[in-house]
Amino acid sequence: MVKNKINEKQSKHLKLLPGVDHILKKARDNSLFNDIPKSVVIKAVRSVIAKLRESILDNNKNFSDSNLTDALILSDVEKLVQEDMRPNFKRVINATGVVVHTNLGRSLLAKEALKNIVDIAGGYSNLEFDLLNGKRGSRYSLVENILCEISGAESAMVVNNNAGAVFLSLNTVAKQKEVIVSRGELVEIGGSFRIPDVMEKSGAILKEVGTTNRTHLKDYENAISENTGLLLKVHTSNYSVIGFTAAVSLKEMVALGNKSRLPVMEDLGSGTFIDFSKYNMTKEPTIQESVASGADIITFSGDKLLGGPQAGIIIGSKIFINQIKQNPLARALRIDKLTLAALESTLRFYREPEKAVKAIPTLRMLTIPLSDIKDKAEKLVKMLSDIDEPDFNKSGLNQSELSVSISNISSRAGGGALPLLDLPSKAVRISIAGISANSIEKSMRLNNPPIIGRIEDDLFVLDLRTIHNEELAFIVSAIKQIMKTKDN
Repeated sequence: MVKNKINEKQSKHLKLLPGVDHILKKARDNSLFNDIPKSVVIKAVRSVIAKLRESILDNNKNFSDSNLTDALILSDVEKLVQEDMRPNFKRVINATGVVVHTNLGRSLLAKEALKNIVDIAGGYSNLEFDLLNGKRGSRYSLVENILCEISGAESAMVVNNNAGAVFLSLNTVAKQKEVIVSRGELVEIGGSFRIPDVMEKSGAILKEVGTTNRTHLKDYENAISENTGLLLKVHTSNYSVIGFTAAVSLKEMVALGNKSRLPVMEDLGSGTFIDFSKYNMTKEPTIQESVASGADIITFSGDKLLGGPQAGIIIGSKIFINQIKQNPLARALRIDKLTLAALESTLRFYREPEKAVKAIPTLRMLTIPLSDIKDKAEKLVKMLSDIDEPDFNKSGLNQSELSVSISNISSRAGGGALPLLDLPSKAVRISIAGISANSIEKSMRLNNPPIIGRIEDDLFVLDLRTIHNEELAFIVSAIKQIMKTKDN
């Protein structure tokens, strides 16, 4: 490989390029870097100087002596340092309208849950200590009573997520035994989590019955053998088969299980304690209904429709739950004290379902009246329209470049729940003259805090269902910054 010869201009700039030690000394004399770890400053300085050297060697025509001043180099170092000091894990503004957005952290926690997390995290706790008897206790007991009270189940335990709950239950009850499940219920959820794969890893043997769209009770009956260990029903929470269909109800499966002396398990996926049909929404089977049907084991998530932290909840008959608790793998899947703190606080709301709907953010966003969403949309439009005119005049900006409007839109429950549900909502659509929708989306996504919206009809769209009132000001500030950057 033949290297290009360095010309006179490049040679001059390479000589003017300051060394790392020189810039580090300047940084030490600058109060902006006083509280920054030395390693972070050194990394930033080296990175800035390396990029400058690369630009010189690339013979950038726009490169000049002014690029090599200490002040400009320190400014670039400061930007890198600030970026490096920001946490990678950030709070974002969800303007997508997807309430339980898996990529954006799923359910938001209620204020009481947040307070309990802080209280528990800041001190010692009775995580595994029985205060009444003064002996070692079980972390499962911290939420078992409240889970049984709300659901009507005999016993309960909690692991790290629902995939873990399904895996642990199958491994305990049906290892090396056949598990009969309808072919139409062999679901896959996000992250390539597939029931057949989890079943295989658990040591259970999958035995499919029926067809994709129709499964009958006789299919289960004919499949039972001496090696059958479990009848499994999986709620298809993230999709729906419609048309010429047939499925066996949980009650029918329980009756067959009793007749055949086989346990019955139901994986609800996005389990809920709330009957959403009362709020003019799609009917979802509730956890209480599954318990009343007589299922021996029921599993569901804590961070989807339940509106709590990530957790896999297992409830059911005491005899089977006790076996699952004793499985050595339970320790590998157990949840920590902060999850327990958040979960207990969330569950306590369900003693009064009406209060839960108001207090738990996920439920509140799912059931919020359209009129309230409209009010938020109108407030945002007014705030955008009232962007401080003097600031615009000082910067030479033209507010007429900004176009905003309100339109109807459909929100989604998300989180693999309520797949057929369209939630009527209101959106604010934004366009800025001379800036593409893709550029607006990127700028909003890279804002601090990041604002995640969507693009429709070459417009940047914000669904107000998942935006909180206190977040509107951040949106206005971000749009204002985009316009200033454009005109500068």
